[in-house]
Amino acid sequence: MLENVKKKINKDYLKSEISNVDDGDLDMVMKNRKAIDKKMNSSGMKKYAELGKLMFGMLKDYKKGNYTHAPWFTIAAIGLTLIYVFNPLDMVPDFLPGVGYVDDFALFTIAVRFIESDLHAYLDWKIEEAKGLSS
Repeated sequence: MLENVKKKINKDYLKSEISNVDDGDLDMVMKNRKAIDKKMNSSGMKKYAELGKLMFGMLKDYKKGNYTHAPWFTIAAIGLTLIYVFNPLDMVPDFLPGVGYVDDFALFTIAVRFIESDLHAYLDWKIEEAKGLSS
């Protein structure tokens, strides 16, 4: 079963789906932040919860116009990933014990690999912003 999930969720899948993400999808992610946070913290995805918070922060700052350095691909990848994690009836339904989150892990991991340098740049920007406010 794991091999089937790996075949369905790969780099090509991520690239093709990102082109379908629009501002409405990003708004939907922001409106459901609490539910997504809850799912990530209560499921086996706890190790990804901090990355999820960073992604939400980047998405929020991007939507407000505070952080404009992220390419659209990165913003769309964040939106797609968080929408997918939020959806309980994805490729492998989340209610299936033991395997329900496998596809969520896979997509999250692939997305983070694609946007890792942009997440680092955003985190550096946040640190500089915090230093500027405290000075």
